[in-house]
Amino acid sequence: MDFGIHGRWAIVCAASQGLGKGCAIALAKEGVNLVINSRRQETLDAVAQELRALNPAIEVRTVAGDISDQAVRDAVLSAPPQVDILVNNNGGPPPGDFRDWNRDDWIAALDANMLAPITLIQACVDGMAERGFGRIVNITSSAVKAPIDVLGLSNGARSGLTGFVAGTARQSGLASRNVTINNLLPGAFDTQRLRGSIDKAASKSGRTHDEVAQARLAAIPAGRFGNSEEFGEVCAFLCSRQAAYMTGQNVLLDGGTYPGTF
Repeated sequence: MDFGIHGRWAIVCAASQGLGKGCAIALAKEGVNLVINSRRQETLDAVAQELRALNPAIEVRTVAGDISDQAVRDAVLSAPPQVDILVNNNGGPPPGDFRDWNRDDWIAALDANMLAPITLIQACVDGMAERGFGRIVNITSSAVKAPIDVLGLSNGARSGLTGFVAGTARQSGLASRNVTINNLLPGAFDTQRLRGSIDKAASKSGRTHDEVAQARLAAIPAGRFGNSEEFGEVCAFLCSRQAAYMTGQNVLLDGGTYPGTF
């Protein structure tokens, strides 16, 4: 299927590995020109070379730095000639006990996982509406639907973004002008973050990495962790012309783990 986005320009944040990289790869395959961002220039350059090799017809530009920093966001936004597609992504805040978090912890979580994506959305939507095309995908977390007790910082910040999107996506000046905003909610995907989480749980419990991983797998009806390639392909669909009638939605990719009806 041709997603009808060949030649568009996309910004993909936190694209040097994991789910962000999966989204960048999927968009590259669709012929989308890319501005990719992550903290380390060396890693980012390697990914850019990989994307150019994957599709020599596209242009790939890089901006290194923390997307929570306004100066980095300004550089990212000025890198493409226009922004047709925005994929908001950032690393999640650390787990812990809410009793131990102070105001600075909360502000850092909000800056990274709520305010940074909102600022990027603000900067892009009016230009998208004027041109009659825009796709925004926010990578959040399955914890938005089923909160995880030790991820309170993430639960709070990402839920705030979800509430913001629920109203903003339905503004007639955006939805009627072919600008969509949707959230993509990953469950357990085979990423460096998940492997690190399993290592920490194993160390704390005295079990092996494989034992903890198998226990996690037992709770997933699909019987496996997701992979970044399939995640990226769903993201690319949400950016497609075919998804023009889909906005303000929370798309859950968790292998069937969430037990609810809604």
